[in-house]
Amino acid sequence: MPAESVTPPLPVPDDFAVLWPVPTRWSDNDHYGHVNNVAYYSYFDTAINAWLMAASGVDIRELDAIGIVAETACVFRRELSFPDALEVGIGVERLGTRSIVYSPAIFRVGDDGERVLAATGRFVHVYVDRENRKPVSIPEPIRRVVADLSASGADLIGTSTPGEPSGAQ
Repeated sequence: MPAESVTPPLPVPDDFAVLWPVPTRWSDNDHYGHVNNVAYYSYFDTAINAWLMAASGVDIRELDAIGIVAETACVFRRELSFPDALEVGIGVERLGTRSIVYSPAIFRVGDDGERVLAATGRFVHVYVDRENRKPVSIPEPIRRVVADLSASGADLIGTSTPGEPSGAQ
């Protein structure tokens, strides 16, 4: 008998210790009146890197090792359109020696505060030497905050004040 495949449940905001706000922009909309697919990848990239900088207190652009995006994927669940307010849930699937696999999700935030899932993704940072682009270990400030995020579960949800991303401490 073939093994049954079990579809994991779709993520909800409470699954994420960090929900990072990312605004839609006028230019994100395409000719069809919705956010173009490439913008979703930009939302992942912006949220993850902004959170890394805020959580670590380090300007990641100045480190000797930089995280390059080696792989991305996105499953589109709902249309988005400017001026939707968004939050990107940042989860960690795997923290390796030289790479981090994130499992982000984009939520549209309604006027009533309800968050509706718009996309799920996969985002892989591989750390390389800034000069020679050879793989290196994840810088300690990055490793520390990602390890904390990975271990925190949903403990940080709701700890932000209005206008501050949750999980930024």
